[in-house]
Amino acid sequence: MMQPADLPETVAVFPLPGALLLPRARLPLHIFEPRYLQMLEDALKTPQRIIGMVQPAPVPSNDQALHAIGCAGRVTQFSETEDGRYLITLTGISRFRVQHEVEGFAPYRRCEISWCGFERDLGKCETDQAFDRKLFLDLLHRFFASQQLSTDWDSLTDADDELLVNSLSMLLDFDPEDKQALLEAPCLRTRRETLVTLIEFAMRGGSGEEALQ
Repeated sequence: MMQPADLPETVAVFPLPGALLLPRARLPLHIFEPRYLQMLEDALKTPQRIIGMVQPAPVPSNDQALHAIGCAGRVTQFSETEDGRYLITLTGISRFRVQHEVEGFAPYRRCEISWCGFERDLGKCETDQAFDRKLFLDLLHRFFASQQLSTDWDSLTDADDELLVNSLSMLLDFDPEDKQALLEAPCLRTRRETLVTLIEFAMRGGSGEEALQ
């Protein structure tokens, strides 16, 4: 497990809309743009192998704006294709707060960041004592049916609280701002409640039905 002293004050950031990384979760990425290939190669040269995932912020007057909170991941798997692309996996370490962007000669963006306030991310898996798993899975069955989605229900049923909630938060097709709300949730319970709200909203379609009590 990575310690606070191991975390850098400056990280390369990958501003990818809709891509959500959460602590202890795994995010597969396909890297092919030259600037991000360089970012990956530079990250692999460091002991931490850290890349920060940050979503662009919807600021009409500034198409380079970033959300204030992102999540850092360690490159834990990578393979190179014959044409020079990379398939990598980032394992989430901790969220961070962007302080300011660092100017330099790198073709990719770098930010000075603060890890303060996210110490819990470096600890053990979170639990949700108020989690009614049966009620949640019932809602999930209805949602997947309404969206014509399929999944490995045995794996979902067996997953622990954090893995279940975080995996769904990352995988389900929500708007980038909804993904950001899931990222910024202060604890697993709040993230689960936010996830339920988003699922209910998608199912209602404005009708007010399918509410989870």
